[in-house]
Amino acid sequence: MAKRKGAVHLNGMLYHCSEESHGEPMPREWLVNISDGSIIMDDRIEHRMLTFKSLAREFIGSPLVQQTLKNDVVALSDYTAPYIWTGTLEEVLNGLKTELEYLDHQCPSKGTKMGQQIVASCLKFLADTSTSISYEHDSSSWTRLSPAKVTDSSGLQKWEDVLEMFNDLVDCLKNERELLLYVAKLEVLKEGLSQIKDVLTDRSIGHKEVRHQESLVQKKLTKTLGHSSRCLFTLLLYYLFGHVRDIEVDVCGGVYSRGSGNDFCLCMGRIVTSDEEEMVWSGVRQLDRALGLFKFVWETAGMKGALQLQGHIWCVGAEGRTLTYRGNTFFVHGIHV
Repeated sequence: MAKRKGAVHLNGMLYHCSEESHGEPMPREWLVNISDGSIIMDDRIEHRMLTFKSLAREFIGSPLVQQTLKNDVVALSDYTAPYIWTGTLEEVLNGLKTELEYLDHQCPSKGTKMGQQIVASCLKFLADTSTSISYEHDSSSWTRLSPAKVTDSSGLQKWEDVLEMFNDLVDCLKNERELLLYVAKLEVLKEGLSQIKDVLTDRSIGHKEVRHQESLVQKKLTKTLGHSSRCLFTLLLYYLFGHVRDIEVDVCGGVYSRGSGNDFCLCMGRIVTSDEEEMVWSGVRQLDRALGLFKFVWETAGMKGALQLQGHIWCVGAEGRTLTYRGNTFFVHGIHV
C-alpha cells in the first residue's frame, strides 16, 4: 500500500475540517494527500495535522492577527435539472469505480469485488436511461412512435432500482476503511434517490412520457430537498464546478461591511503546513471554490450590494505576499515561531 501513503511531508488535507469540528477527532479516512488525491492511513500524520491546525487556529484568533486581517480587509431548479442529477451520480460512481479497481488489485476482498459489480450495473443503468441528454440532437428520437398507454408500471425501470443498488453498495463497502469517503457520498445521494424512487426511467414508454418523467425528477428534487440538504449541496457543487470534491475551509471570517451600506467583503481562510508553491496554490484553489460557492448563493438569493471575495492562507515560514486568482485576492500570511 505504498502508493496510499507516499512521501507526503504533511502535504495533506483534513476533509470537512472547520471551526465546528475543532477539538473533535477527525476520521482518519478523510486525510487526503494533495499530490495524488489518495487517502492517507497513518495515525502519526493524522495526529500531527490535527495538532498543527489546532495551534494555528489559536494563533489566527489572537488580537494582533485579527487586527491585521481587519486592515486587509441560483434558482434551485437550475441545479436539479436531469442532466445535473445524472451527471452527479456518474461522477461519484466513476470515482468509486477507479478506487475499487485499485483496491481490488492491491488487496481484493469480497466487498470490493461485489462493489465493482454493483457500480458497473449502476453506470449501465444510467447510460441506458440518459438518452434524453442527446435526443435534442437526434431527430429519430422525436419521431419515435409512442407505445400504447401503460396501465401497469410494475415491470418498468424506476429510480427505485438505483436506490436499491446504492443500498447494496453501502452495505458491502461500509467496512472498507479506504472507501468511507465514497460511502458517505453514496449516503448523501440516497436522499435524492429516495425522493424520486417512484419516477419511471424506462425509455420504452415513448418520448412525451419520458419528458414528463424527467420533469417529475426535477420538480420532486426541487420541492423536497431543503436548503440544508447535503444532497442539494452536492448537486450545486457539480453544477458550479463539474465535480463533487469536498471543499475545505479552516477559518470562516464572515461577511464584513466595507464602509458603505451596499459594499461587503467575504473572508475565508486555509491553513497549510508549508510554503511550498504546490501547497499554497492548492489552498488558493480550495478557497476560490468555497468563496465562489458562497457568492453564487448570495446572488441567487437576490442579496443587495457588491460582494468582494478575499482569501487568506497561513503557512509556516512564509513571507507575506498577495496573490490573484480568477480575479480574487488572496493574502499569504506567515506563521513564525
